[in-house]
Amino acid sequence: MALLRRKVSDPASALRKELSMPGIVLVPGVFNALLAMMAERMGFKAVYLSGAALTASLGLLDIGLITMEEVVRVVRYITDAVSIPVIVDIDTGYGEALNVARAVREMEKAGAAAVQLEDQVLPKKCGHLKGKSLVPPSDMAKKVRMAAEARENSDFVIIARTDAMGVTGFEDAVERARLYLEAGADVIFPEALESEEEFIEFAKRVRAPLLANMTEFGRSPLIPAKRLGEIGYKFVIYPVTLLRIMMASAREALSLIAQQGTQEALVPKMLTRKELYELIGYYEYEELDRRVSQEVEGR
Repeated sequence: MALLRRKVSDPASALRKELSMPGIVLVPGVFNALLAMMAERMGFKAVYLSGAALTASLGLLDIGLITMEEVVRVVRYITDAVSIPVIVDIDTGYGEALNVARAVREMEKAGAAAVQLEDQVLPKKCGHLKGKSLVPPSDMAKKVRMAAEARENSDFVIIARTDAMGVTGFEDAVERARLYLEAGADVIFPEALESEEEFIEFAKRVRAPLLANMTEFGRSPLIPAKRLGEIGYKFVIYPVTLLRIMMASAREALSLIAQQGTQEALVPKMLTRKELYELIGYYEYEELDRRVSQEVEGR
């Protein structure tokens, strides 16, 4: 039950352990605790708090408008609700290198297992859009080094994302990735590669744990996780998949209710009351309340 769930004592170590194990880790993007609970129930080993999905859920654009405090609050909700590691998208780190240091400390205290930091300037853009601008490689390397220095647990994972592919090209993406690794990054995230061949070549040129972004409607092809694992990727994220599915379903439901004045046709597609209560641990809470009441009243 979420309310009294025993949290993982060391989520960072649990995630880092995955780096040394064979196979690829599939990581769905979530933006609230309930989705994270569903992902855990479905057997996923980690979840990704997507900046794009979280900002969209607040009715905002993914251009760096969300604050660190807002993200930390959601991280706490999620880490209180699940026992799997949470990877947090912190965009450009909420400022310069010292801001990154504070962000890492706050995310770590909130129970996150990793942060992902990118090399765009503010205001940032979605990684699959045109018109992005990058900070100098040395500036991003300083942020990465600061993140690595700031973590209290050496197992806390630092993921460095480079958006160079869509701005300065493939070679710069490779060079930036190598520099970020030297600065202390544990995992490299090459954003917006445009073909399977580029994913393969990047993995050959950058010898490190790699993360692939399989977002829909973007510049990258949707490559199956098995294939990504075969060509050298350790993590694959699906950052906005659940948000897109949910919003499409909500649009369908709202349209039907507006037209028919009833939701009856949608009931077979719904999560039932029983399924929801099982997911959030309602019956366990009810049993706990009953047992404690009996013990106290029976004295």
